[in-house]
Formats: sequence, structure tokens, C-alpha cells
Amino acid sequence: MSRVLIIEDEDAIAELEKDYLELSGFEVETENDGMTGLKRALSEDFDMYILDLMLPGVDGFEICRRIRGEKNTPVLMVSARKDDIDKIRGLGLGADDYITKPFSPSELVARVKAHLARYERLIGSNMPENDIVEIRGIRIDKTARRVWINGEEKQFTTKEFDLLTFLAENPNHVFTKEELFRKIWDMESIGDIATVTVHIKKIREKIEMTNKAQYIETIWGVGYRFKL
Repeated sequence: MSRVLIIEDEDAIAELEKDYLELSGFEVETENDGMTGLKRALSEDFDMYILDLMLPGVDGFEICRRIRGEKNTPVLMVSARKDDIDKIRGLGLGADDYITKPFSPSELVARVKAHLARYERLIGSNMPENDIVEIRGIRIDKTARRVWINGEEKQFTTKEFDLLTFLAENPNHVFTKEELFRKIWDMESIGDIATVTVHIKKIREKIEMTNKAQYIETIWGVGYRFKL
């Protein structure tokens, strides 16, 4: 049985959606607060998310962005606002569909079924899953070459990405600057090891939340180590 999470602050609408979906064979959970809904969306396994845009605590846009940073599960946005800019923004954040209030409950059920069927076909195909590296709030998608830090996507240059990924895949191993230069740049490092220092500095600016190194540690006189 597919499990659906509805995050909607209007109780009457949430109950109506829940009733129709349950009659169609879905297991449905509801939350009326954005922060609580976000926590459940990220910590529990659901097959579909239905998000209202205007929510207390955290709005639907932010919830969608955070879900999409960690999961490919279908997201349907619901709003009373008819502005195209909201629809464009929602779809741009990764929502699979956008439906405007008032709507027919049977239309909602039909859209949920359609998106779940398409998602099930996708994950049931022979498409390989993306190669993911996850360590303490850092999520590196090697296949898509994308990085999220505590749910927020950060932009990395090609060599920054390669260097971060290499260190994260070899935690607690101390590498000299020469070793890193040869590995990432595929060149002898004579006269060029400053390149490694510069790239480490830029990576730290994007992943470290404090002045104290949480991830990439300098081993003075030797090189660098990615801490578990």
C-alpha cells in the first residue's frame, strides 16, 4: 500500500484529501505545520508528498527544496494562488505537479495515481541508481556531480568536486599535497602543490560551518585528512 504525506494547514481540506485517498487504497498521514511536516518528510519513508504552499513554520517551497535535496519521491504542490510565478517556482524546485484550489478531489486522486505509477515504473526499470557518498550532513551525488551540505545544494568546480569526493571516499587517510595533486590533476606536482591548498580553502568555505575544521583536517607538515 502506497504511503502519502499531506502537509496542509487547513484541516477541512486535509481531511477531504485524506478521505478520498484512503478510499482509493492509500495509507495517508497528515501534518498541519510546515516544520513538523518537513521533519517527517525527511525522516520517514513516504511514496508521495502533497504540499500546501502557505504553511506556518516552513512554507511548501522550502519543504519541496529540502525533500528534493535528499529524495526523488513524487511531490504534488497545492495552492490557492493562481500566479504562474508560483507554479514556475514550485516546478523549478523539483515538484512533479502543481494543482490550484479549489479542485476536484477525484482530480487529486487521479494525479496522485498517475505520478505514483510513473515513479514505480522508473524505479522498477533497470536504470542504475546514482552513486551517492554520505558523511555527516554531506551528500555527494557522484553520478549527477551535485553536492548538498545539510540539505542545501552547493556549487563546486570540477576539480573542487573531484577533490572533495576523493577525500570523502577515503576518510581518516592522510594524503600529502603531492599525492592529491597527482590523483586529482593527474600530473607531477613539482612547483604546483599550491593548487591543492587553494582548492582545499575553497572547499572549506563551502562545507565548513565554523572556523574549526569539521570535515577536512590539516595535518601540519604532512597534508590533509577527511574526518569521519
